[in-house]
Amino acid sequence: MSATPTPTDAVTPASAIPTTAAQDQPAPGQEVPPPTEETDQQQAVDRLLDANLDRAREGLRVLEDWCRFVLERPDLVARLKDMRQRLGCVHDERYKLARHTATDPAAGLGHPAQEQRGGGWAVVAANAARAQEALRVLEEFGRHRPGALAQEAAAIRYRLYDLETELLQARLDGPARRQRLARCRLYLIVGHGPAQEAVVEAALHAGVRLVQYRAKEGTAGLTDRQRLLEARALRQRCAAHGALFIVNDRLDLALAVGADGVHLGQDDLPTAEARRLLGSDRLIGRSTHALPQLQQALAEGCDYVGVGPVQATPTKPGKAPVGLDYVRQAAQQCPIPFFAIGGIDASTLPAVLAAGASRVAVVRAITAAADPGAASRALLELLHAQEPRR
Repeated sequence: MSATPTPTDAVTPASAIPTTAAQDQPAPGQEVPPPTEETDQQQAVDRLLDANLDRAREGLRVLEDWCRFVLERPDLVARLKDMRQRLGCVHDERYKLARHTATDPAAGLGHPAQEQRGGGWAVVAANAARAQEALRVLEEFGRHRPGALAQEAAAIRYRLYDLETELLQARLDGPARRQRLARCRLYLIVGHGPAQEAVVEAALHAGVRLVQYRAKEGTAGLTDRQRLLEARALRQRCAAHGALFIVNDRLDLALAVGADGVHLGQDDLPTAEARRLLGSDRLIGRSTHALPQLQQALAEGCDYVGVGPVQATPTKPGKAPVGLDYVRQAAQQCPIPFFAIGGIDASTLPAVLAAGASRVAVVRAITAAADPGAASRALLELLHAQEPRR
């Protein structure tokens, strides 16, 4: 005696399953129509779309991983990931089902140029072009397919053009910024206030090519909106003169205004975290007050260090001066640019230079001068009179 099937044991007849495949099956005895040229072409186009969706998504993934692991730019990673996900949403199953690599006459076809790519940046450029070309094909052939394939392909293609420019800029900016930094001898640090813009303009005219904006937390009445406006104005003036612009402490502000880098204190964000947020193309400096701190900054991959304070200064209240001995140590052991800082002006600069420094950072020597331009020129003349040591 057979058991009565339970609801969970019941099997639904295949004919009752509402699938496209079942609906497309001919009725019993019905003649199967031969494939037409039109249906063959539609299937070929589906294969074409599938191949180019794969190609575009793969190319974007190569760029994404480069930005993640080499450039360490999470902002670019997020944009590339969004492009890939959007393409994935329009990668219909029908296109995948049309895939048939075995009958593809060009499967595995290569070109000698693919074997001659010289390094990572060549791979990046090739995959950007690969993704852009695939997106153009998707846009052209996707116009006659349902859904948003063509529109998404067009939108992503234009976004990728802009992102490729940023990738190329990142390639050029990192080395270029470090070369410009190596040429700088005088580092001007300015704070909050309407007069600072005029001071910076005068210093830039005199030849200063490295400026830091330092508006510390707790400054009375100063809001982040004001900081943003001040930093943006100084950034624009520096850019007009080909000068580097650095923001003190605030990575968010540096990114918002497109600064060339940040300067961090001993209690600020670790260099590795700052590099992850800023990317490899921007500069990171670190204040150091003793040789172990300098060695740590070198190990972390900082681009430059501050050495000081050489003398007591009101801009660093409560900070004991380190004197010239630490300057001498830095001159002997620091392979990257270092800037002596703290109470340095035209009268004290010769002793700092004699201790081995070739670069200095100043605040009041220029900002408190009756003529900031003349003060800048005087300092630059003293600095350039000495043969650069690094």
